[in-house]
Amino acid sequence: MKRDAHMNQSSRLDTLPSNGSCIALIDARYISWLLGQINEPVADGINRHTLNHVLSSLLIQNGLMIEVNRVYWYSDKNDGQYPQDQIHRSVVPHSVDGGISLFHTLSHDFKRLAERRACDHLFIASDDERLLSLVDDAQLSGIAVHLLTDESVRQMDQLSKEDPGWVRLLSQADRRIILHAQAARDLTSGKIPAHAQNTPSANAQAPAPVVDIETIRPKFEEVVKTWWAEEPEDLREDLREELQASRGIPQEIDRHLLLQVRKTLERTLSFPEKKVLRELIRNTVLETEEK
Repeated sequence: MKRDAHMNQSSRLDTLPSNGSCIALIDARYISWLLGQINEPVADGINRHTLNHVLSSLLIQNGLMIEVNRVYWYSDKNDGQYPQDQIHRSVVPHSVDGGISLFHTLSHDFKRLAERRACDHLFIASDDERLLSLVDDAQLSGIAVHLLTDESVRQMDQLSKEDPGWVRLLSQADRRIILHAQAARDLTSGKIPAHAQNTPSANAQAPAPVVDIETIRPKFEEVVKTWWAEEPEDLREDLREELQASRGIPQEIDRHLLLQVRKTLERTLSFPEKKVLRELIRNTVLETEEK
């Protein structure tokens, strides 16, 4: 069934409309992560005056001859930029509610836009797996949904082992749009591309340096250690057997520990960080058995 659904989706890609209206829903935290600004609590280093143009260019490069007509920008901070055709949605800081406000606000807009057929395409920048059902509903109503992502989607088989929930969301999208290096430079530079110079430039900050994972590994270890110490022995034994037979982490445990680490770091984890966390989980469970 899943294989048939994937084939149907692939055939649908070839028949997507080449024109029409498009609205983008952009999680500032997520796009910060895509740009390597994982030290920053908000996307201060992004020149939003270039955002509509960059997103439109990415769509065109992926065979969709459409432009982004409006952007909804979800952030817990006013960055002092007021570009046209963008609406800022204020959300509660992630450190306060773990992203609940962000999800409810973004998903509410997503649902209303789809129900009212306000556009032909929705371009989403978010890694929240809970959007899956909304994406499906929008597509069933005839709206094409595209997801902004990083280079990891070029290896979907490997990614499915590391982050199956994320892959389920990616697989549902009509197009997976990679934020390539030139687009990232356009977003983090104060210089606006020549064909978009009718929009005033904003003073953008340089992207923050990438975090050395080894410096935050102790925090990962503490979260995993606390979780494992609280697990009943019968559940420990079941998990040992499951991990011996599988390379992945059970979804409910994976989500629980990802949430705990997100709360500890007060930000979303990068893909390499998620990989390190999952390795620590496996090592903790299986090494305990050896001892």
